[in-house]
Amino acid sequence: MAQLCYAQNVPIIPFGTGTGLEGGVSAMMGGVCFNMTRMDRILNLNAEDFYVTVEPGVTRKSLNSYLRDSGLWFPVDPGADASLCGMAATSASGTNAVRYGTMRDNVINMEVVLPDGRVLDTAGKDRRFRKTSAGYNLTSMFVGSEGTLGIITKATLRLHGVPEATMAAVCAFPSVQAAVDSTVQILQCGVPIARIEFLDDVMIDACNKYSGLNYVVSPTLFLEFHGTEAAVKEQVQQTEEITGLNGGSDFTWAQDQEQRNQLWTARHNAWYASLALRPGCRGYSTDVCVPISKLPQIIMEAKEDMIQNHLTGPIAGHVGDGNFHCIMILDLNDEEEVRRVKEFTNRLARRALALNGTCTGEHGIGIGKRALLREEVGEVGISVMKEIKATLDPKNLMNPGKVI
Repeated sequence: MAQLCYAQNVPIIPFGTGTGLEGGVSAMMGGVCFNMTRMDRILNLNAEDFYVTVEPGVTRKSLNSYLRDSGLWFPVDPGADASLCGMAATSASGTNAVRYGTMRDNVINMEVVLPDGRVLDTAGKDRRFRKTSAGYNLTSMFVGSEGTLGIITKATLRLHGVPEATMAAVCAFPSVQAAVDSTVQILQCGVPIARIEFLDDVMIDACNKYSGLNYVVSPTLFLEFHGTEAAVKEQVQQTEEITGLNGGSDFTWAQDQEQRNQLWTARHNAWYASLALRPGCRGYSTDVCVPISKLPQIIMEAKEDMIQNHLTGPIAGHVGDGNFHCIMILDLNDEEEVRRVKEFTNRLARRALALNGTCTGEHGIGIGKRALLREEVGEVGISVMKEIKATLDPKNLMNPGKVI
């Protein structure tokens, strides 16, 4: 089919589950949508070597359900039940990235159909090694390419052992600064925390109302610890000491599986909780990522900016790796508010760039952040990306109008 589209100069738009947030599946120039959802087989699980090969329609939840009795799991968790190859295409991450890394760290090999129909195995046919020094890293080049270089038809993924012990906790703080300072200090002390999520006072209030919780309405950290019983106990002790020095409350524990699921479901439902703050309005989620030492500064500046411009934007983030989101709630019929939101999100991205960060930690570039990508990587960087695109896709048929 790709060969036919190539011969007829018809654009190709790969589709996974449609959960992307930057317009990655929009048909900017028409064309054919390649819907991959029915290619949903798990092809090869090797528990001894910690890898699995999946087709593009397999979602992260279905994979972890399949792995349930193997003692292994796939930890990359963007919240939505996204397709795994779609997650590779956008270089997704999520709540577990601080310990287990992003998709870029967990994709070993991919089968990619190039625009002209040729089939590429990015690390070589059936290769499943832990590391390599052999040639250019084609796998990493296609991770995050957002469907602009080829169609991912298989992915071999790195798996991880299910931890012996897991504990989750909630800790409230007197200020945003105290919560984010605790995050920085926990990481600086080398605590191998699995999840450390920040919710500002607006967000925790929204989650309380939407998910039926009763946490203190204050800047809050959701934390999760993985390891052996002894290791988890040590991690908790270190973390409690650090949060206490920053004015944090006593931990509220979620120890059994049901309580942990409730906690993280509430976090993953932050989008819907935010929308419920202004019924009838729409949401736009933007994300940036900065060095962790710069987190307190940029989050405080973002909150002050929203207050000054009368905007509603609860903040939540995977602050363990410097990534956070402002979920902007706006009335699309109010042109003035739409303008203020656009200007705010551009200012936020440029603040991140000024602090040596990135305009997107995990959502991708898609349609809306192309100008910001140019500012981030510079003219030479954009030129090289265009040269790669022109070499692999000389007719500009693969998801045209995106990224560059």
